[in-house]
Amino acid sequence: MARLEAAMAARPPLVFTGHLDTVPLGTRPWTFSPFEGDVRDGKLYGRGVSDMKAGVAAAVAAAVEAATGRPNRNIALILTASEEAGCVGARSIVETGGLGIASALVIAEPTGNLPVIGHKGALHLRVNAAGATAHGSMPELGVNAIYHAAAAIGRIEAYSLSRTPAHDWLGKETAVVGTIRGGQNLNSVPDACEFTIDILTVGDRAHAAILVEIGEVLGEHASVAETVANLPSVFTEPEHPFIACVLRILRKRRPEVAFELGIMPYFSDGSVLQPGYGNCPAIILGPGEASQAHQTDEFCFVPNIRDAKDIYIDLCRSW
Repeated sequence: MARLEAAMAARPPLVFTGHLDTVPLGTRPWTFSPFEGDVRDGKLYGRGVSDMKAGVAAAVAAAVEAATGRPNRNIALILTASEEAGCVGARSIVETGGLGIASALVIAEPTGNLPVIGHKGALHLRVNAAGATAHGSMPELGVNAIYHAAAAIGRIEAYSLSRTPAHDWLGKETAVVGTIRGGQNLNSVPDACEFTIDILTVGDRAHAAILVEIGEVLGEHASVAETVANLPSVFTEPEHPFIACVLRILRKRRPEVAFELGIMPYFSDGSVLQPGYGNCPAIILGPGEASQAHQTDEFCFVPNIRDAKDIYIDLCRSW
């Protein structure tokens, strides 16, 4: 974390953030080296260039440029580790204390430099169902944990279909069972079964209340063994003055584009940093392409990186 405290500025800082970690390469061969930063036909190729090295580069360059001369506002730059694993680095920064408050937060995740005002929260759960083992020829002597899990999963499906009402921007809360694993051999009654639930949340609904609901839905033969991720949704009202400031900058730079506010499907460090900064307004805006995240031959358009840096500079001057 780095801070620039301008001598004449009294307002809380404008904060820029991005994560430094990337996902593995995958099994498919790459056409371009994933680690050399090849530039071809205006595209920068490599693992993490869209998600989100380009955003980090633009934020760092903007902060450095803003620090030269006589800056008129306070600025902070937060670069995190392990965002892909559930915002571990951002959570560590918040837990150490000292963030204080921010006037606004800019999350440089890949949006193609289009303004995004929020994303759903994520509540990822690992569930265990217990039973008792027995020989497969004598199932009456055992308790089949897979059957217990299957019954619980059926209730989770019904629960997921009942999620209402929808948020005006973020849509509906969803719950999906993503993995299941149980049993050790074909001819034994399984005494254990594990499955995972991916719950995407909207608005300000407390995750603690959702956990209570899930416990009731699972029933007596299954229980939540681990909360793998617990990340609230990120949202800033479209009428907020900070969002208006961002839109003015974008429309002034490119008057031919009818910029529309959007929502993104993936989570970000904003889930941790926005509440850590007292629920300050936040915009998700970065030069990378969201469709390129985690892809083989990931790329980012080079001009977008320069544009993002200039947009961030304009924010430093205008907000």
